[in-house]
Amino acid sequence: MDIRNAQLAVDEWIKTHGVRYFNELTNMAQLTEEVGEVARIIARRYGEQSEKESDKHKDLGEELADVVFVVLCLANQTGIDLQESFDKKMLLKTQRDHDRHQNNEKLK
Repeated sequence: MDIRNAQLAVDEWIKTHGVRYFNELTNMAQLTEEVGEVARIIARRYGEQSEKESDKHKDLGEELADVVFVVLCLANQTGIDLQESFDKKMLLKTQRDHDRHQNNEKLK
């Protein structure tokens, strides 16, 4: 599924299963919460912190999907075509950073 269709799917889900979108400020707070959950898993599973037994069952993919869902909600409610924005960003990064990372001694 491309980003545009994902936005449509989220919008349809909100219309079918929700009442309405949370306001933008609430969704921003929710996004921050979801990113925090991703950070907790990564810090404990891949970082130096020890992973609590209660965290070992948490699914990183599911938490990343939560982040994507809220980002899609924010894009929908603010009128952003995220597919178009993402495509522009990829073009910009490709043009700007083509040699930058390949020539970075820290990455070798």
